[in-house]
Amino acid sequence: MLFLGFTDDVLDWPWRYKLFLPSVASLPLLCCYNGSTSIVVPIPMRSWLWHDKSATLLGHVLSPLIVVDANAEGSLVELGFLYLLYMGLLAVFCTNAINIYAGINGLEAGQSYVIGCAVLVHNLLEIRFHNNLEENHLFSVMVMLSFVGVTLGLLKHNWFPASVFVGDTFCYFAGMTFAVVGILGHFSKTLLLFFIPQVINFVWSVPQLFKFVPCPRHRLPAINADTGLMEPSTFPCQPHEYRILKRHPNDTTVPNMTVINLCLQLVGPMSERSLCILLLALQTLSCGLGMLCRYYIANFFFDD
Repeated sequence: MLFLGFTDDVLDWPWRYKLFLPSVASLPLLCCYNGSTSIVVPIPMRSWLWHDKSATLLGHVLSPLIVVDANAEGSLVELGFLYLLYMGLLAVFCTNAINIYAGINGLEAGQSYVIGCAVLVHNLLEIRFHNNLEENHLFSVMVMLSFVGVTLGLLKHNWFPASVFVGDTFCYFAGMTFAVVGILGHFSKTLLLFFIPQVINFVWSVPQLFKFVPCPRHRLPAINADTGLMEPSTFPCQPHEYRILKRHPNDTTVPNMTVINLCLQLVGPMSERSLCILLLALQTLSCGLGMLCRYYIANFFFDD
């Protein structure tokens, strides 16, 4: 993925290649995976698959794709190939999530540092609680300690005003690093809780990424030459088009659909440094929310 990021910086790959090539790059990772392909079903959903010592109608309908564990009375579902497919898609998402949530000094390295610290804290807590996957979390700790250390050093030089620019090379490398520890550390679902801003950014970007709405090559915020502040970048349109995305119905421009531009729309023009601090604060709060979901709210949906 590091090499793919370098070639993207040099050759400027189209988006279709950015989605396909990480899938190929993740194949050795999936081949190394030797863990369970079962998932624990949330308590409120178990009756959907198993009731009165037999599978429900939905359980029978899904039986060609999944296997409901009769001994566990619907609390465990074997996904098999579908779980491997999910992990492959996770690798694709992680590598692209940081790359499309970027464009201002310090954001790429900053969000990677915050997520890395959250992963490290999660691993140490699991080891402290003597989780039965202790060795897997120890592997993740060894990777994350190195990653957090070098990312902190990079952030020092990438912070506004940056003297080093990370490009796609670091974004792909960081995303795949998280995918590797999430998959081989067996906490891929918890990992997604630390990617809440990236998930929101991806969902909000879908209309542009899939060409339902015009998508410029770069959707970075624009700098107002008079004020020196960053403002949402836009794409041109006709007055009758995309009215749901406009502040005023007759506007002839629409803000690009990224969380960065959305923050500027909600908060107003900001300096690049202040915008980065705001987004990293949002990332930190999201990781804290992820921890709350994992260690408190999850107790209401899963057995101890």
